[in-house]
Amino acid sequence: MIENINISADTVIVLDFETTGMSPDHGDRAIEIGAVKLEQGEVVDRFQCLMNPGMRVNGFIEDFTGITNAMLKQAPPCEEVMDEFADFAGDSNLVAHNASFDRRFLDAECYRISRDYKGEFACSMLAARRVYQDAPNHKLGTLVTFNHLPNDGTFHRALADAEMTAHLWLGMLEDINNGYGIEHIPFSLMQALSRVPKASVHGFLGQWPGSPL
Repeated sequence: MIENINISADTVIVLDFETTGMSPDHGDRAIEIGAVKLEQGEVVDRFQCLMNPGMRVNGFIEDFTGITNAMLKQAPPCEEVMDEFADFAGDSNLVAHNASFDRRFLDAECYRISRDYKGEFACSMLAARRVYQDAPNHKLGTLVTFNHLPNDGTFHRALADAEMTAHLWLGMLEDINNGYGIEHIPFSLMQALSRVPKASVHGFLGQWPGSPL
């Protein structure tokens, strides 16, 4: 267990990747990374860069993301971008929507450059499934609409998605605070919440140390 696992959940780096496909195990690479750094619930820094994976992306990915092969041809290589991102991330805890996807690519790209990260991961999608059980589904775009979160209408670009995920993450912390009176929400609570059966969420949060329920 790392030393900072119990720091406040509103001090994290929220990240998102755009990629050539679904899995680095099948040879897919990252083509864009976006991230926002939150400290005590405020955005204090941002990181965004396209990256050249050394391979062409197919037409579906171009249409889905709006990232073209011409754009990637002018971008710095993945190795350069990921080295800069590793410095940006430091030992901060990390949040992503469908974190298992982003973590696989982060692990694969960091492995290529012999870099590592010390932070723990939490998944905003899994947490949202517990906090917003009445949402039609738990895709990022649906949750943005369901919770009336700020957005500029851009989806499937890394920084825009990271910004929306950050709003979602902070909204969940606020709703947990308002609903259960937990003033200090540690990162470990959000990780544990993601594994709680939906029917047990109320009891779990009500029994958390600091809750007056």
